[in-house]
Amino acid sequence: MGKPNLCIAHSGGVTAILNTTAAATIRRARESQQFGTIYAAEFGLNGLVSGRLFDTTPLTDTQLTQLSHTPSSAFGSCRFKLPDYTADPKPYQQIMQTCADFNIQYLVYQGGNDSQDTTLKLSAAQSHFSHPLAVIGLPKTIDNDLEGTDFCPGYPSAAKYIATSIQEAALDTWAMSKNSTQVFILEVMGRHTGWLALAAGIARSHPEQAPHSILIPERSFCKKTWLDYVKRCVSQYGFCVVVASEGITDQQGNALVAQSRTDAFGHKQLGGVGAYLADLVSTQAGLKAHWALPDYLQRSAGHLRSAADVACAQQLGEAAIDALLNGQHSVMLALSRTQSTPVSWQTTTIDLNQCANLEKTCPLDYLEAETNLLSDAAKSYLTPLLTGEASPEFMHGTPAYFNRSDLRLALHPNTTEQIV
Repeated sequence: MGKPNLCIAHSGGVTAILNTTAAATIRRARESQQFGTIYAAEFGLNGLVSGRLFDTTPLTDTQLTQLSHTPSSAFGSCRFKLPDYTADPKPYQQIMQTCADFNIQYLVYQGGNDSQDTTLKLSAAQSHFSHPLAVIGLPKTIDNDLEGTDFCPGYPSAAKYIATSIQEAALDTWAMSKNSTQVFILEVMGRHTGWLALAAGIARSHPEQAPHSILIPERSFCKKTWLDYVKRCVSQYGFCVVVASEGITDQQGNALVAQSRTDAFGHKQLGGVGAYLADLVSTQAGLKAHWALPDYLQRSAGHLRSAADVACAQQLGEAAIDALLNGQHSVMLALSRTQSTPVSWQTTTIDLNQCANLEKTCPLDYLEAETNLLSDAAKSYLTPLLTGEASPEFMHGTPAYFNRSDLRLALHPNTTEQIV
């Protein structure tokens, strides 16, 4: 049958460094000469279920370099809730059939806490099948809420984008505050944790500087207290800039704004807190307010990536291959700080039971409640993550990103028909 094959699959919301890890994984796997074909699943688990896989063999070194500079996922990601095997074995059977058909014996699965639940379930299901499949998980989420790792790749670049954007928006807001907008509100992602919102305050060293208000889910929201604070800021400084996590909660612990729809993992769809806060400011404080939603821009801003983010994303991709070849599987690789000056990270392993479906929240002492200034501990944690830039190559004034049309779906071993 020849050498075993390897597959890469992405899961959950995309980031600016998913392709960076994938390119590093492909390169290290090629260098090892221990694998046959290196596949990438189309839209994550969807591709493994349906047998739609990209064959990365034709990709040149130049294309891999371009891929590593490209945000999002060139192969496609997914929000696929894998059921318990005892409740519904069918998707497992389909996945294992694809792996058997393509002789895939190694799988690198990258995603957040819900995604590591998938890694755990796939690993646990191996006892039901004769085909061998070693599965290893890699962390990824801009929310930075995955337990067991110092930070989640994707978070530093998204945080850098938010911290930069809020400084620029603050300059605009102040300049127009005399006769126009006095309160600017930026709603950022963060379902149950405020890591992204927290990072917006990294450059703030005194109360007059923006952002003046940072709202995180870890601290309950009191409408009167917050409105009084906003009015005080406008009175003192002439303007007020606010960063709010989408998942902030009221004093009863309920999301301030939640829709009736849920995603594939059963989470309520969030979004709209920026508009809600702006309405409060306008109607109850009598101040002119404007709000903005960076949405997908914050997680796919490849033009403003963090150097530390990129370096650790590459490190994890390479370490995944080394771990698999050393017989390690059914674990997640994590990042651990090894020294403080300068900060560096080493790759460690963590039991999937200690990270799947678990959330790492912001320490409350990272944010001073009265002034919204970041503590020294918060700055010590965040500064190394945001430091340094890793810019893509530009062509005609815009980033020269990888072209997905260069990818080709692999022929199924049992057919000669081209997959489209």
